[in-house]
Amino acid sequence: MSDSNTTDFINPSTFILLGIPGLEAAHIWISIPFCTMYAIAVLGNLTILFIVKRELSLHEPMFYFLCMLAITDLVMCTSTVPKMLSIFWFNSREISFSACLTQMYFVVSFSAMESGILVAMALDRYVAICHPLRHSTILTNSVVAKIGLAVVLRSGILTLPYPFLARQYPYCRTNIIPHSYCGHMAVVKLSCADISISSYYGLFDLVFESGMDMFFIALSYTLILRAIFRLPTKDARLKTFGTCISHLCAILALYIPDFFSSLMHRFGHNVPQHFLILITSVYQLVPPVLHPIIYGVRTKQIRGRLLQLFTHKET
Repeated sequence: MSDSNTTDFINPSTFILLGIPGLEAAHIWISIPFCTMYAIAVLGNLTILFIVKRELSLHEPMFYFLCMLAITDLVMCTSTVPKMLSIFWFNSREISFSACLTQMYFVVSFSAMESGILVAMALDRYVAICHPLRHSTILTNSVVAKIGLAVVLRSGILTLPYPFLARQYPYCRTNIIPHSYCGHMAVVKLSCADISISSYYGLFDLVFESGMDMFFIALSYTLILRAIFRLPTKDARLKTFGTCISHLCAILALYIPDFFSSLMHRFGHNVPQHFLILITSVYQLVPPVLHPIIYGVRTKQIRGRLLQLFTHKET
């Protein structure tokens, strides 16, 4: 394995991922929470998929979108965590140039996809609360499928320039990435060319996708709250708002770690690099771990089916 950082090359055949630089001695210990969280994420999201597939009563828009979210979570964490664990456990730090760009694409596209699915779920909550009698006629299976396809195409197409631009750059400085996975800026910063286009496009994509998603989520909940406050009794208002709690928690699980991570990278100049990288790496696991827990605990239908499953096995 070559660790040289002075080799002159245009396109390296491999990159070297350092894991958590400065904490190499603790990689084995760091791997324990990462492995545990990954196992919880995989088991939790597969359980959601299994229950929704098995129970015909759950074949409705809210749970279809939840399945899309579970699949997205599975792909997002699986695109990074297995490689992280191989670094922590076996010091397997090499990753091919193509595999690195593929990982970059999956990380960016599925993060955006997750945000888009939360917008679709906000639409479902809006229709269910503001137009309850027309919910089944508005959000038909074909409409749900079209919304899911639109989310996938939007994220997939808008993410294509990231690896395309990264592939065009010459890399004549180093092939060592001081990170645990191939993040967009972590890779292009190794280039000896002007990376302004990548930086500007990343900013445009962030503002366009995340900004648009947050706008539509805020708009949906403004209309939802207006409808809730028009209900005649306090109990009715609380019961109706309670149907939105799981979705709101899912939104917070995605956006709060992302917001915190962005703040740390932009303003945490005095924060040690290993801490920033650790936070960014953990962020890849936070939404996939929390989403199935949130919906498993808060959603009565899923909780009931899960309890029935275990009760049936015991009997």
